[in-house]
Amino acid sequence: MKLFHAKFLVFVLISTSLIISCCKDPVDEPDPPDTGKIVLKFAHFVDGLPLQKDTQKYTNAAGNPYEINEVKYFISELTLHNTDGTSFVINDMKEINYIDIDIASTLTWNVYDAIPAGSYSSISFRFGIESSKNQSFMFVNAPEVNMMWPDFLGGGYHYMMINGKWKNTAMQLSPFNCHLGIGRVISGSDTTYTDNSFIANLPSSAFTVSKDQTKEIQLVMNIESWFSSPNIYNHNTYGGDIMENQAAMHLIAQNGSDVFTVGYIH
Repeated sequence: MKLFHAKFLVFVLISTSLIISCCKDPVDEPDPPDTGKIVLKFAHFVDGLPLQKDTQKYTNAAGNPYEINEVKYFISELTLHNTDGTSFVINDMKEINYIDIDIASTLTWNVYDAIPAGSYSSISFRFGIESSKNQSFMFVNAPEVNMMWPDFLGGGYHYMMINGKWKNTAMQLSPFNCHLGIGRVISGSDTTYTDNSFIANLPSSAFTVSKDQTKEIQLVMNIESWFSSPNIYNHNTYGGDIMENQAAMHLIAQNGSDVFTVGYIH
């Protein structure tokens, strides 16, 4: 009999709870925010036309005839600036993105983040990887692992590799490795390191994204700008390898301010 009463009491309690919960007013859940997506397409131009690799057909602002063989780099901290002065930083799943002109899959970045619907006045990003995040061995797989920067120069990873050839003053074809990364300066017994990454602000990059819309944005690297503005860069002055030459890397980093433009927004 006691067992019967216990079971009956449990039944009454459960039934009462169900009745009370059913009689409560439904809670109005807020509607999820409207979001869209963006896809970035990377293109590489010289003098207004798509890059043609492995052909000695270009001349830079210093008068150096040159060709381009490889272009590889990282961008990070992609930021969408709102018209109201706030900003949205891409930081979900994949904050640091690798681009390589020889790997077609890297020329498209399907940004994982859901982008709040609205109007954006401009786009910016960091070229390279900020020093506190640029840690050795954070990439373990190719192709990113192949961008490692030597530990004795500061460690981490290259921000950029542009490899090619130029004709020197003797009109002989010489290789150049325009590599950008952490800069090391030795002065007497003191060694200092410089972060040569920089923020690139893209002109004419305003766009609007609507609910469930995917916006495709082409980012163009204008390769000749690395060697022309604001500093005229002469391969005959700095030679073929600048990884241990902070003065040369500093000029290249300064020239990066206007290297990128927007090709189209669809």
